[in-house]
Parts: sequence; structure tokens; C-alpha cells
Amino acid sequence: MRYFGTDGFRGRANEGLNVEHAFLIGRFVGWYYGAREEKKARVVIGKDTRRSSYMFESALVSGLVASGADAYMLHVIPTPGVCYEVIDGQFDCGIMVSASHNPYTDNGIKLVNGEGYKMDEDVLEQIEDYIDGKVDVPLATGDAIGQTVDYMVGRNRYIAHLISSANFSLQGVRVGLDCANGAASSVAKPVFDALGADVHVINNAPNGFNINVGCGSTHLENLQTYVVRNGLDVGFAYDGDADRCLAVDENGHVVDGDLILYVCGRYLSKYGRLAKDTVVPTVMSNFGLFRAFDEIGVKYETAAVGDRFVYAKMREGGYALGGEQSGHIIFGDYETTGDGIMTSLRLMEAVRAERESLSTLTRPVTLYPQRLDNVTVTDKDAALADEGVKAAIAQAEAYLAGNGRVLVRASGTEPLVRVLAEAPEEGLCRAANDFVLMALEPYRA
Repeated sequence: MRYFGTDGFRGRANEGLNVEHAFLIGRFVGWYYGAREEKKARVVIGKDTRRSSYMFESALVSGLVASGADAYMLHVIPTPGVCYEVIDGQFDCGIMVSASHNPYTDNGIKLVNGEGYKMDEDVLEQIEDYIDGKVDVPLATGDAIGQTVDYMVGRNRYIAHLISSANFSLQGVRVGLDCANGAASSVAKPVFDALGADVHVINNAPNGFNINVGCGSTHLENLQTYVVRNGLDVGFAYDGDADRCLAVDENGHVVDGDLILYVCGRYLSKYGRLAKDTVVPTVMSNFGLFRAFDEIGVKYETAAVGDRFVYAKMREGGYALGGEQSGHIIFGDYETTGDGIMTSLRLMEAVRAERESLSTLTRPVTLYPQRLDNVTVTDKDAALADEGVKAAIAQAEAYLAGNGRVLVRASGTEPLVRVLAEAPEEGLCRAANDFVLMALEPYRA
């Protein structure tokens, strides 16, 4: 793929990704789902709060209506809200303008198919050909030109969906929310208010520039302090487009995606609600999570890193719970993608049902120390195919003797080889990684 990566078309606003790209994407999508099939396409669009999102939204809408599609504008909404509304509103596809947890200077365009999943790669390849001028798309004329629709009702329906998914009350529960000055700012608090929680919110005053700045799921230190200082029962932090969630327990300790998978997986399994009694973590999940699942008899199937691969594994095996350490958790019984606010609700369901604090529910998991070394290389594929590197990986694994693991993989977006070791002690991690780092030396850039 020349423009689209694992999570949409990303780049620095008006540099790597510019407003002309957005217009052309709108033009192709509007034609592909509409005039190409001799009908009028219906496309729903959402955005996060960064300054450039408004510019890209306008360009996408212009391209869509110029090709004859009707563009329904959800305005600021979490990415999973777009995915939900595509299905709920029976749209042909959806578009989200967001660069997730990246700084405000970046942006991205994510495309969702009519089933609420990430857009099929063959369609993305056709869009790339159009951007490169390899194909032509006609302009709509006369009454075939599309219209724009202010679709705030769609956002309200998404909020109602979140509230209705919770069959419990949070009356008397003191909840902290860090909205990252992003898309959760207009959604998360109304949901928790409706469930009766005593809600305390920080970083929910977006100004176009402060999204993800020292806040949200990538900067938990403020929420940790806030929860302890205010005597809250739990805290939740989202990223810029609110498709991820990390939690903080009542003692200010971080509850990452692995711990969330454990608490929710154990709870669902206990009550016979975990499909095939199996959870889908990624290969990067902590070794301690796997040990903890083994102890309670919950099975797991690992997927490659990336929510696309997690959900593919879930669909393939008929599983309903999976996710990443970063807090991108998918509850397949409710949605087709990761949803930070939904994750908060599902975690609170377990806490309320078990009548235990979050710290108590996570206590059975002993997370192993991890060491991650990123090595910039001249050729990551050649490095991983090198027999000397393979031998070093085997040597590192033998060194840990079953008490840890070494995972070596290529970055999907950068010229990096990532070397991750897990073991009961930090020193063992460092020593295990050193075997592999020495073997990678000839490939360093």
C-alpha cells in the first residue's frame, strides 16, 4: 500500500496527508458506492478535535457530494461511533478523520466498510490508483449532485447505545475520566452521568491543539494523581479518538489492556458468557497474562499486533473478546471495533457484579518486567531472515529456560526491528535482548 497503512492514511497535516488527498478520497468513495452501482451513496463522517480535522472533513464532504453521494456529518465523535452508526444507520460506508493518539500536527483518514469493519484492501488499492491519476471518476451534475446532512442524531444514537449496553447502576461510584481533549469529551461524561455515577472529568476542553498533550491513555500520570487525591474508585483514560482505554485503580495503579482482558475474561468465563471460553490477546501481551489465564483455565489464541488482526482472529474462531496491551479492546458481542468507552463500561460491569475493587480483581496477575529495544535497520526483512539472528533468538530463549520469552518482529510502519524480552527480573530481560542486539549489529542503519 502506498498511502494507507494498518490504521488508515496517516501523515503530518498538509504535508504527508494533505487536503487534496482528502478531496480525492471523497471523490472516489462517493462514486464507488454510488454512481458506479447506479445509485446514490450514503456516507457517514466523523472527526476528532484537532484543528485540521475540520479542514479534512470539509474536503471529504466536497469530494463525496461532487461524485453524487450524500454526506452525513456526525461532527466530533469517537471512531467506534462511526463504525456503530454505519451499521445502525445502514450506510454504505463510513469515514473517520483522526490520528488517534498522535499529536495535533498529525491527522489521518480511516475508512470503514458497510459492515462496520476496516475497509477492504482491494478498495483501498483502487483509491490509491485514483489518487495517483491512474483512473478517472466522473463528476455528478444537475440533480445527481449529492447533499450534506447535519447528522447529530447519529451521535445521540451512539450515546444511547452505550448507555443501553449497561444493565447496572453506578450510583455511588466515584469515577474519574481523562478525555484527552479529544473525541470522548462530548460523549463519555453523558454516558456515566446517565448510569448514576459521581463523575469527575479532566482534559475535556479541546481547543484544536491540546488533544493528547500530556493527557489521555498515553500520559496516565495526571489521572493517577487525580484519582488518589480525590478518593475516586476508578479512573479511565482515552486516546484522541477514544477507541482505546486504560484504567487506574483506586490506589492509582495502572490497569493496562492485558489486565483489562484478564478481569473481563475471567468475569465472562465465570458466568458462562465467554465465547468458547477463549480470549484473543496479541503476541505482545505480557507473559504474566498467559500464566494467569492458564491458572484459571481460560484459553487464549494470540493474534499479530494491530486491532485489524485481533478482530480477524476473533471472527475466524468465533471469539468475542480480544485486544491489545495499549487498551484497544474489542467486545465482539457489542461492536465490531475497539471502543474505549465501551471498555470502561464492561470493566465496571465486572467490578459491580463481583463487588470487589479493581485492585482486588487484578491482583492474581503478576505482570513480568519487559524490555523493548527498537533497532533502526537498513533492511528489516533481511535482518529477520538472517540465520545468525535466528540463532541468537534461539539462544536468548534457551537462556530464559521457559521462565520468559523473546519476541522479535519488524515494525509495520517504520524501518525498525523490535526486540522484546519478558522475564521475572529486569536483568534477565536485558541479558536476553543483548543476544539478539549483537546479531543485529550488521544491519543497523
